[in-house]
Amino acid sequence: MSVERAEEVDGSAEKETVTMAATASATVRYYSVAPGVRLNVRSGPSTSYHIVRVLSEGASVPIWCQTPGQSIAGPYGTSNIWDNIDDGEYVSDAYVHTGSDGYVASHCA
Repeated sequence: MSVERAEEVDGSAEKETVTMAATASATVRYYSVAPGVRLNVRSGPSTSYHIVRVLSEGASVPIWCQTPGQSIAGPYGTSNIWDNIDDGEYVSDAYVHTGSDGYVASHCA
């Protein structure tokens, strides 16, 4: 997630940027990873990307944005949607219980 600021007014850029970031983080929702699954977190939206870490069983993840990628079959169906859970970290939506077969967050830029 990035916070952009178009102009600086009266030296208040730092305060406004912090406020914007706090507002953005307040709107993110956390979703449960499928039960009994240790989920690979990858550097991009495909299994061809490097594994950057592995989520433990029972983990919940924030979804900052979502992007199309490799189609994956998992406990919650087959999906080509990948969830951005942190800067440069993606998991297949087929392993995350969002309650939807579609997008639940904005598309990643």
